[in-house]
Amino acid sequence: MSGTRKTKAKPVMARSLHHCPAPAKLNLFLHVTGRRADGYHLLQTVFQLIDIGDTLHFTLRHDGHIQRTTVIDGIPENSDLIVRAARLLQAEIRKRTGKKPGADISIEKRLPAGGGLGGGSSDAATTLLALNHLWESGLSKEELMTLGLQLGADVPFFIFGHNAFAEGIGEKLTPIDIPDGWFVVINPNIVVPTSAIFASEELTRNTEKIKITDFPGPFTENGFWGKNDLQSVAMKLYPPVSKAIEWLDRYANARMTGSGACVFARFDNEEAADKVIHEMPEEWKGWKARGLKTHPLDGLFEASGGK
Repeated sequence: MSGTRKTKAKPVMARSLHHCPAPAKLNLFLHVTGRRADGYHLLQTVFQLIDIGDTLHFTLRHDGHIQRTTVIDGIPENSDLIVRAARLLQAEIRKRTGKKPGADISIEKRLPAGGGLGGGSSDAATTLLALNHLWESGLSKEELMTLGLQLGADVPFFIFGHNAFAEGIGEKLTPIDIPDGWFVVINPNIVVPTSAIFASEELTRNTEKIKITDFPGPFTENGFWGKNDLQSVAMKLYPPVSKAIEWLDRYANARMTGSGACVFARFDNEEAADKVIHEMPEEWKGWKARGLKTHPLDGLFEASGGK
C-alpha cells in the first residue's frame, strides 16, 4: 500500500449560468398614500409574480470586465439596469475581498419597457441573484436587497422572492399567499413613462393606509380589492390604455399594473384565459400567464450559502 496521502479536490467555480428567468410582476392593487420630502411617493401594493418574463445568461470572465453581449434598442449598455446591477455587486465584492470578478451577460428580452411589469427591475434582480451565485459572493438575501434598492424601488421585491404586501416606496415587504390563478396581460403597444404619471397634478396622493392585519386579501367576489391610483391618470393621458381596459373588462374585472401601460385580468382556469387571448384585437400584444408563488431563482440561495 502506498504511503502517499490523498488530498481532497477543491471545488471548481462554475463558469456559466444559463436560462435564468426574470419574471414579471403585477400590482393587484396600488394605493398612493403620501409623498416623502425627497419626492419619492409612499405606496401600498400587492406584488404578484407571474410566469412570463425575460431570460438572462451569464458567463464568467477572469479579466474583471462586465459586458452585455446583447444589443437592446433604446437602452445603452452603461445605463442598463443589468449592467449597473453587475457593477454594483462587483464593487461590493471588491470592497470586501479585493477581488474583481467579471461576466458576459446576454438577455432574451420579452417584457416591454414602460409596461408596468417590472421588466428592468426584474432583470437587475436576476443579475444580482445569479452573479452572487456564479461569483460565489455569499451575500445574504437581505444584503442583495439593500444593494438592489439603489437601482430601483421594485428590485428588492424580486430578490425577496415571494408574493408580497409592500409598503414604503415598495421596499417594506411582507410575504402573503395568493390563490392560484391565470392572468391575461395586454400590452396596448405604447410606452408610459413612470415619471409622467407621478408628476401629474391630477394624481391623488392621500389614499388612506391600511394595516396588513386588516388586509382582506387581493380578491373579492367581483374581482380585485382596492384600486390602482395611477390608472385614472394613465387612462386620461394615454387613450390606448383606456381602450385596453374597457375591452378586457368585458371578460373579467380589468386593471392596469404599476404605472402602465399593460393591463390585466384574472381567470380561474386556463381555458378562459385562452379564449380571451384568441379574441384579442390584433393591434395589441397579449400573454396568458400563470401566477407564481415564489421566484424561480429563490433556491439559488441554498446553493450559494446565502440566507
